[in-house]
Amino acid sequence: MTIEPHVADTRTATQCNLRNPMLWLVVGLPALVVVAGLSTVVIAIRAGGSDAIPEDVRRMAQVQTAELGPDARAAEQGLSLVFSVQDDALALLPASGDIDRAAPLRLALHHPTDAAQDRSLRFAPSVDGWRLDTSADAPALDPGHDWRVVATAADGRWRLHGRLVAGERAVLLRPAFDTPGEAPGAR
Repeated sequence: MTIEPHVADTRTATQCNLRNPMLWLVVGLPALVVVAGLSTVVIAIRAGGSDAIPEDVRRMAQVQTAELGPDARAAEQGLSLVFSVQDDALALLPASGDIDRAAPLRLALHHPTDAAQDRSLRFAPSVDGWRLDTSADAPALDPGHDWRVVATAADGRWRLHGRLVAGERAVLLRPAFDTPGEAPGAR
């Protein structure tokens, strides 16, 4: 059984084409782009909806505005609090300003990437400030990542912000801007 010369040339040409780097670029790069595009779509779908920071905003045309009245009132009154993570409780301690010590406070803890882990807590007045015992109603915080912390009066008159850094046990909560009339982010 002998192999005819034109059949041997075909086998050699096929083997030679598979070793040609240009063929791999022509076929491989578009295939890689398709796989990367499908992977991106899968990641986007699994991420869920928009986990944007939960602020009340008003949108008109392409302008988005947020209500900064509570931040301005907190700045005018010179308010600040310390949010403390203790072994058996979460505490809000007054740092400056005149805050009604008999009224409860609301605290929102926002997860940096997953809105499903956000928490809204109500703190009752205590001897030192406001306190919430950690229990089934208020489980301990995951110290493995940062938390965005927002404290407000029960009636929403003022609002204070801060970021509890991963591994830290306390953070100073302040208004979004320090002096009345100062634009946010100007400091």
